[in-house]
Amino acid sequence: MPMPGVFSAINTRLQGNLVGKNLKSLSSNLPDGEVIAQEKFVESIVIPGTSVYLKGKYDLLVRNSDGTHTIIDIKISQPGEDKIDKYKTQLGAYKFALENPKFGESIKLTKLALLIFYPDQVSFENETAALDFPHTWLEVPIDDANFMSFIQEVDSVLSGTEPTVSEKCKWCLYRKSYEPQAKIVDDIPF
Repeated sequence: MPMPGVFSAINTRLQGNLVGKNLKSLSSNLPDGEVIAQEKFVESIVIPGTSVYLKGKYDLLVRNSDGTHTIIDIKISQPGEDKIDKYKTQLGAYKFALENPKFGESIKLTKLALLIFYPDQVSFENETAALDFPHTWLEVPIDDANFMSFIQEVDSVLSGTEPTVSEKCKWCLYRKSYEPQAKIVDDIPF
């Protein structure tokens, strides 16, 4: 789901062009590492034992000073330790896809992290409002076993029997409203 326009604008300005920059040049309390890729799409092979593959767009890929790699997801949100649990599956998906790509070379990740920005002060100068966006760095523990267990659950739901349609189910009603359009395939221009 796309972010609301204001968040996209803030995200674009925060990320700017970070490729080639060391995280320490952004803030002395960030880890030492060079951003080597920014906002790239990635697609995985089919996950063994399932019919699931992963596809997405990560924010930052960093080569650490020791030659290992970190994937970073940037969030514009109230920081808190609860974000680790909330985003661990997303970061685990990026990890699997980068280590098991459908195309290109595998990149081994040793760290997953969130870089969270949240405005805390505003100043007014020269007819402009300037927001301060201090950052919070949260490392997300790698838990491949839990991630694979989650993917197996997803696979069992996707490959299982389809639930019975119910008039009380909002998703069923939404889906039903688009079925007539979905049956029109001759008008698709590709």
